[in-house]
Amino acid sequence: MQNEEILIPIVMFAGGFAMVFGIVYLRTRQNLAMIEKGMNPREFSNRPTPYRNLKWGLLLVGSGLGLFFAYLLDNFVLYKVAHENIAKDFDHNTGANVPIYFALIAIGGGLGLITSYRIEKKELLDKSL
Repeated sequence: MQNEEILIPIVMFAGGFAMVFGIVYLRTRQNLAMIEKGMNPREFSNRPTPYRNLKWGLLLVGSGLGLFFAYLLDNFVLYKVAHENIAKDFDHNTGANVPIYFALIAIGGGLGLITSYRIEKKELLDKSL
């Protein structure tokens, strides 16, 4: 049993090292490919991202709205449907509706990102005309 427990930190450190090595290796290959094509890698690493805050804001607002709707759905709609004939002092915190929270958070975040994309696309089309 002790021999298997010592493998956990070894595998963790080996995995961390492999991840860092892979990231550095791939970034170096990308820079070399850009240099071969006559591009300057420093230009692309410091590009401004004007819509980053908009994207994060809409993602978080969408996720928050999804969480809020999941809470409302869980506590007011599904609770009444599932517990119509049960006594009022029943504890409804069973965790049976947990997937609804994750699903609506993902749906809300996705809608936020889609909204961000549409706003960015509209702005870019307005600038090009």
